[in-house]
Amino acid sequence: MSGVRSERVGELLRFGVTGGAAYLADVLVFNALLLGAGMTPGWSKVLSSVVAIAVAFAGSRWFTWRDRRSDHIGREYALFVLFSVLAAGIQYVCLMITHDVAGWTSPLADNLSANVVGMALATAFRFWTFRSYVFPAMDAAEVR
Repeated sequence: MSGVRSERVGELLRFGVTGGAAYLADVLVFNALLLGAGMTPGWSKVLSSVVAIAVAFAGSRWFTWRDRRSDHIGREYALFVLFSVLAAGIQYVCLMITHDVAGWTSPLADNLSANVVGMALATAFRFWTFRSYVFPAMDAAEVR
């Protein structure tokens, strides 16, 4: 029982490290585009999400779930991008609700809605979908 628990803790820690790197890339690019380039919040979030997805895929495949990789990288990548885009959509919807609906248009409000509340919801969604569908546990009999 202790071995299973330690494997799960290790998996969560690796997911956290990978997610932290992707999150850092997301926030840095978002703010560089929003504050430095004067881009709209919506486009800043879309482009920062693309960068974060690339960072997250590399970390997930070669670090977080390195023991669950298959030989079907195309399938993994397609599902990863699909679920990442859906998760980025969760963040985007949070941003648009606060920015366009509630009228909270400050950079602080944009960051809190997209990069705190939206990220928390998206992270839970990502962990579940990546673990369940992109990098599922392999049966011992499966050939990798």
